[in-house]
Order: sequence, then C-alpha cells, then structure tokens
Amino acid sequence: MSLIDSENDSLELTRKHFAESIRFPLAAILFLWIIYIWQELDGFDPGLYGIMSRRLWGIRGVVTGPLVHGSWGHLISNTVPLFVLTFITFYFYRKIAAQAFWLIYFLTGIAVWLFARPVSHIGASGVVYGLVAFIFWNGIFRRSMRSIILAVLVMLLYSGMFMGVLPHQEGVSWESHLLGSLAGIFVAYLFKSELEDEEAQENPDPFAEDRGQEKQYFLPRGTFDKTRAQRAWEAAEEERLRRGKDDFWSGFWFRNNT
Repeated sequence: MSLIDSENDSLELTRKHFAESIRFPLAAILFLWIIYIWQELDGFDPGLYGIMSRRLWGIRGVVTGPLVHGSWGHLISNTVPLFVLTFITFYFYRKIAAQAFWLIYFLTGIAVWLFARPVSHIGASGVVYGLVAFIFWNGIFRRSMRSIILAVLVMLLYSGMFMGVLPHQEGVSWESHLLGSLAGIFVAYLFKSELEDEEAQENPDPFAEDRGQEKQYFLPRGTFDKTRAQRAWEAAEEERLRRGKDDFWSGFWFRNNT
C-alpha cells in the first residue's frame, strides 16, 4: 500500500509542478495577444514602442519592444516558440527560471539599444533566441544527462532559427536574434553551477569534503589500510616459515655430520 501511495504522491507532485511551470508561459502569451488586439483596435504604431538604438526616448523599448509586433504573422511566429521554450525553462530549471528569463529579456533589450542599427526593433524574437541559446548551452556548461537531452531536443526543433542571426536580412531584426543568443549564452554560463536537485544527484560535488560534508567512497575508508596490514602480516609469516625451514635443515645437517 505504501508503494501505491508513494506513486500517487509522485504523480500529484508532477501534476503540481506542471501546472506551476505552465502558468507563466500562458500568462506571457496571453499578455502579448491582448496587447496586439489593443494595437489593432486602437491603431497605434508599434514602432513608437520599439527599441530605437542609442536614442534616449528609445530606451523605453527595452521594456516595451518585445511586447509589440508588426502583424498577425509576426505575432504567431513568435507565439509557439516563446511558449514552448519558456515552459521548458520553467519546468526543467525551476530554481533559476524566473531570473534567467528576465535577465535574457532585459540584457537583450539593452544590447540592442547599444549596438543595433538605428531603427525601431520590435517583437519577442530576441527573447526567443535567448531562450534557445540558454537551453542549448546549459547542456554544454552543466553536462548533466537531462540538460544534454534538452540541448539536443532544442537543436533538432529550432536549428533552422540560427539562420536568423545572419546580417542584412530585409525586415528582420537580426541584431535582436544575435544579441539575444549571446545574452542566453551569458545567462547559461552565469547559472551553470545552480544545479537542480536531479542534476546534483547525477554530478556529486567534488568539493563536498572541503566544506565539511561527508564524502561518499566506493570502498570503505579502511580497505587499503587493512590490505597493508595484511601484507605486513603475510611477510612476517613467510619470514618465520623460512627461518623454521633453515633451522630444520641446519639441525638435519648437524645430526648427520656428527
């Protein structure tokens, strides 16, 4: 009965974690769609809220730029990958998910404002590229089995997106894509030591003993000490037997020559 209860508890925890992880991605997508519907109804120019590079008024786009889109197609093309990648981040990297997401969001925007062409950059694609890079490079920096599998999965699903970082694409903010990817790599490196519980079990801390924690050993600590003691005893026993044989033959020779 306890085994069944344990399985039920585990399933319930998984459902709870799934519900918690999907909440933010759903809210983010819903927010983007509400803003675009408002944009369509009001008729305002989304470019006014984009990231205008190196213009003081354009720095507000660091916050608002990813929230506005130029068309339904632009919005839809960002909706699915943003939802999937945000969910993966919150489900598998729950300790750092919120911090990682917002760091990618703002670092991408700031980098675009500093280095991109002096045009208005809009859309969430920079954040999408940042999340792709974050998940992929986690597999390289962390080297846990789970992070590697996620990196391979993201590479298979979104490998075609890497063409988006190439320059001189008409109507495409390739700077947002490139700088978002660099932001994702930086954030993955920044949090590479913040392992999830499952990853920590895969990769035991090699410095645990230095911090006063008990280190696990494959063999008991006294194994090799016992072996040395045993070898010393065996050597002494061999020496005793050898001396016994020498005494026997010495006595035999003496008896036969007297």
